[in-house]
Amino acid sequence: VLNLASLATFKYLDFLIGTAETLTGVALPRAGIVLPIGISFFSFQLISYLVDRIRGEAPIYPFRQFALFVMVFPHLIAGPIVRHDELIPQFALDPRREGLAFRFSTGLALFTLGLAKKVLLAGRLARLADPLFSAATERVLDFGEAWTASLAFSLQLFLDFSAYTEMAIGIALMFGLLLPENFRRPYLALDLRDFWRRWHISLSRFIRDYLYIPLGGSRRGPWRYVAATLITMGLAGLWHGAGWTYVAWGLWHGVGLIICHAWGWLKRPLPSIASWFVTLLFVIAGWVLFRSANFGTAASILASLAGLHGFAGSLKGIGLIAIGAAVSILIPPAHEIKDRWLRPEPWFAVALASLAVYCFLEVGRGPPAAFIYFRF
Repeated sequence: VLNLASLATFKYLDFLIGTAETLTGVALPRAGIVLPIGISFFSFQLISYLVDRIRGEAPIYPFRQFALFVMVFPHLIAGPIVRHDELIPQFALDPRREGLAFRFSTGLALFTLGLAKKVLLAGRLARLADPLFSAATERVLDFGEAWTASLAFSLQLFLDFSAYTEMAIGIALMFGLLLPENFRRPYLALDLRDFWRRWHISLSRFIRDYLYIPLGGSRRGPWRYVAATLITMGLAGLWHGAGWTYVAWGLWHGVGLIICHAWGWLKRPLPSIASWFVTLLFVIAGWVLFRSANFGTAASILASLAGLHGFAGSLKGIGLIAIGAAVSILIPPAHEIKDRWLRPEPWFAVALASLAVYCFLEVGRGPPAAFIYFRF
């Protein structure tokens, strides 16, 4: 209760005041509370431990170990959401144990690859998408602009968030700790259920185990399933941000998951390429809702995507979007990179060092760009 109360106060109080103001028409003063960085992530970690403790599935840990579990810094700001039984047992391991040099070098390599993904791709895609989403609040985007903004942001969000995850896994590995995977090439998903098994895996696992299943899941009849899915995904959307567009984005995915579940009953699967294409379009449309400043802007962009405002304009930044798409689809998850692709070869070390230097030079050329999920 205390964790939920603190999360509601810091993250949602002004949102609730604004909603009450809209409903009543009475001007209300805002609290103006500064949002602590990463509060959504460490609150969920604490909640998961307390629920497991109540269920009898978690021991009472020594204070020092538990405090370290909450405060260990690589994943503190933007995840992944780590469970107590994944991290605390690792504290008993000697960080100087056999394989120290390999773990450190592998962690440094993952950090460098994540940094490159953030600086060289996500940052540039942001400079392509942000002006168009800002312009959409004042005018109607043409067909080409709408698709440019939507594709660029869809790629930016994945590359930005997965870059942070890779950097967090890399830093933790340098300290001898192994964090869980958070992405498995989500834009290759063949349906929405598959997408949520690939996207923000630690959040998907949390809402499944601590919201969806306790609400009844899919084992207590179709109407209970519908209610559990909509409530779970609506709250997942609200977790991302204090705004009704985030709730609508969560409900959008909730409705999509219900349709996907119902389609399975028909036993008429689409061809794989068609299933992938429909899923990707659905996800991209959801990201428009997620990114837009308000519902009117989102509706206008979606209408432009569908050609309702005509088919004028051309896709901008095609090369950058193509490279971002290739990296999103072809680059394997962080743990697969760690286990299968990173090798202690001199040429590889030189290449990574050169990449790191180039990234740091690139960072110094412009204003710093925060990770998107820092705000959540």
